[in-house]
Amino acid sequence: MKKTFIASLAALFIAAGVSAQTDVKAKAARKEKANVAVSEKKLVKQESPAIKQQVAPASAAPMKKDGTPDKRYKENKEVKQAGVPLKKDGTPDMRYKENKANTTAKPVGPLKKDGTPDMRHKENKAAAK
Repeated sequence: MKKTFIASLAALFIAAGVSAQTDVKAKAARKEKANVAVSEKKLVKQESPAIKQQVAPASAAPMKKDGTPDKRYKENKEVKQAGVPLKKDGTPDMRYKENKANTTAKPVGPLKKDGTPDMRHKENKAAAK
């Protein structure tokens, strides 16, 4: 019993030592990749002002230093559609009457007491499809 305990303990220490060495190698590889990525970003940043100067905007709208339109000015703000209120994702906002009128359809057949179509009838089943 004592021999198996010592053997299993030795195997545990060997496994821990091997895994610790691979972690050090992996960390060194990650640091090297990070250094390469940082140097590539610096190269891209150095090239980007030259590219931005070549591509001049057609309008005289004010721009930020990075070349994007400045949204504080009226010329750069997007124009909203008139009449149809939309949510942020672009779908119609069903809280408004204008949007509800487009989707409401009256059922053809008999209704239940709560006003919904009675699906036991043939006319309402066909209208649902």
